[in-house]
Formats: sequence, structure tokens, C-alpha cells
Amino acid sequence: MPHTMSRMGDVLAGFHAAWEFESDSVLIRYERGIRTPKLFQALGERRVPLDAIAGVTLTRGRRGTVVLRVEPRPGADPLTEAAAGQLKESCDPYRLVLPAEREMLAEYYADELKSLLTESGPAERFLVEPPKGPLSFKAYDGKATFDGRTVNFRWFWTGASSAKWKAGDQTFPVGELSGVEWRSPEVFEGHLRLLRRDAGVPAVQADQDPAAVVFGLGYGPVHESLPFAAAVLAAVRTSSPVAAVSAAGPRRDPADIAERIRHLGELHQAGLVTDEEFSVKKAELLAEL
Repeated sequence: MPHTMSRMGDVLAGFHAAWEFESDSVLIRYERGIRTPKLFQALGERRVPLDAIAGVTLTRGRRGTVVLRVEPRPGADPLTEAAAGQLKESCDPYRLVLPAEREMLAEYYADELKSLLTESGPAERFLVEPPKGPLSFKAYDGKATFDGRTVNFRWFWTGASSAKWKAGDQTFPVGELSGVEWRSPEVFEGHLRLLRRDAGVPAVQADQDPAAVVFGLGYGPVHESLPFAAAVLAAVRTSSPVAAVSAAGPRRDPADIAERIRHLGELHQAGLVTDEEFSVKKAELLAEL
């Protein structure tokens, strides 16, 4: 039997967001403004099916506010799965903060939602749509891009470690991945690491792992790197293993190749790259012309 809301289409507006209650879902529209968390602005809006909700709470907030919150089922939302509990309370996309005078109205909607919930426990698949692509962001040591099928890391010669530089730019079809590890840029050693099928988390640190980009002050902010991680995770969950794709990729701009060879020469002169490594990598770069 389909879900029904007795006041379908009603909107409950709070600080930074408004919730529209529909027959089978809650449509969350986030405001745009200087006070609105950047993550909310990046998300724009999200439709949360009732089947994706495990519970509803209404609590007293700070400074004369009340907080209406829906609890997503484990495994229902790629964003919360990627965040793995690391989001600050103020950036929780499932919280609606309201003035205290709207407490009775919020209580009504909380009771309505509770009466309609029929599912519990982990979801077998993602029920909330992932962020739309293509997506990209700048990390400290490289630029990450995702077109829905492939993740690319392009290293910055000013930030990438010699290990990453020697490994070269990386391309990862989602079919070759098993998951994503996101560590918030707001904590020590924040990074985004791609996990490959049939392999555990590498023992090396993220700054030495060619399957990871590291964050830093002003690099990989939450509102850019978390939606990216969620989109990749959703694509991984819906993909199947595929044959490895050639790492050669499209031919590059000759000016870009020249810059990379120049930087490789600097690493060689500094003793960070051996003669053999320099020759091999230079030949690989020239082959991309």
C-alpha cells in the first residue's frame, strides 16, 4: 500500500532549509545565503523517500529553537555513508532547525512521519540520489575529477610527493573500485582514498598513495570533497567489475608534457629520482605526445 500524507504538499520552513512533505518522500530544499552552510548550498535539494527513513526525533535546540531530524537508514544515503559520522552537527543535512514557536507544528509533522515509517534496519541499496556530476575539486597535491564512470587524479608538481609524481596521473574506472575512504579536511590527515577491489587499505600514508589525494588548509573542503566521495561511492555500488582500461588515456597538451618533464628533471637533480627512473618516466611522458 502506498504511503500517504494527510497534508501532502505542506512546507515547513526553518533556518537554512525548508521541508516539503509529499506522498512518499520529504523534499528538502536548502537556502542559498552567506549564513547557510556551504555543504547545504552545494547539495541544493534532496528528495528523501520515506523508505529511506528509520526514525524521527524532535528535540530542544539552542537559543530558543527546536530541531526536527529524520534518521536515515544505514546504507540508504551515499552522502552519510561516505561521511561516516564525521559531519559537524551544523552540517547535518537531516536536521531542520526551527524557531521555538513552531514546536507544535513540528511535533505534528514528526508524528505524521513516524506513523508512515514501515522500514527499519540497513537498506539493501542506496535510496537517496547521489550528488549529480560531473564533479571535481582541488586537493593539496592534485585535482580530482569524476565523470560518472571514471575517477582521475592529476598531480600538482607543487604539492605531490615524489612517489605520486613517479607513478604519474591516475585513472580509476569505478568497476575496479570497491569503495571510498573520506577523512574530513577538518581533521588531521584529511584525504580521499579510492579502495580497489580484492585489496585492503594500503599501508602507506595517503600522501604516498597514488590512489589518494590529501587535503589541507583551503584544499578539499567538505562541500566539494564529500559530495564527490558520495557520487563515486554510489557509482561503485551500482557497477560491476570490468576489464582494466589502458592507463595511456588521451594525448596531452605538449606544453603540459614539457612542464612535467621539467619538473621531473628538477626531482632528478635533487636526487629524488634515480637515473633509471628519470629515463623511464621521461619516455612515458614523451609517448603521450
